[in-house]
Amino acid sequence: MPTLDRHDDVFVLSLGDTENRFHPDQITALNKLLDEIEQAPTPAALVTTATGKHYSLGLDLDWLGANPDQRITYVKSIHDLLARFLALPMITVAALQGHTFAGGAMFSLAHDLRVMRADRGFWCLPEADIGLPFTPGMSALIQSRLTPQVAHEAMVTARRYGASEAAERSIVDQAVAEDAVLSTAISLAQAQAGKAGHGLRVIKTRLYPSVLETLALSAI
Repeated sequence: MPTLDRHDDVFVLSLGDTENRFHPDQITALNKLLDEIEQAPTPAALVTTATGKHYSLGLDLDWLGANPDQRITYVKSIHDLLARFLALPMITVAALQGHTFAGGAMFSLAHDLRVMRADRGFWCLPEADIGLPFTPGMSALIQSRLTPQVAHEAMVTARRYGASEAAERSIVDQAVAEDAVLSTAISLAQAQAGKAGHGLRVIKTRLYPSVLETLALSAI
């Protein structure tokens, strides 16, 4: 389950040490931690990370397969989480220390900045390989955060990007050594902590109005 720590003005939210799939219980826990973060006095910024081999592998397909009657409610909860991060009233940085796949990759795109481990790990949208189409909201998010060429390649070919390739394509902002991923993300967040507040939320909301609307409307 996710945990929360703080380094001066920067909250550090760890997704966990497993595959960090978005089980309903994890989504609930993440939202409770976001409530705590948003209630804290500014200035503040947020870094998300994980420990071990994976940052996040996205949706919990095993749970979804066992609970097909809850598909729409579950997907809506994913959309709500993505939208919440996209419009969060503080700078957010994803510290990608491990594999970042599918919904985990989309989650990283909902952050303002991304730092990725240079020597190991992949960023990938594998949906085309597993025959699972993106929802309209997911498609809108990906297309809003990547260039048209990169979005097409990532979504249609399910290419696995190492850190250097991801940085070249602006999927991530920096590729750094393993022991520098978290500290780099914290430094980036700390430098922008003073921007937190209602004004930043409005800026983000107006920057991505169609994405936020589509995430709110489309759960299938």
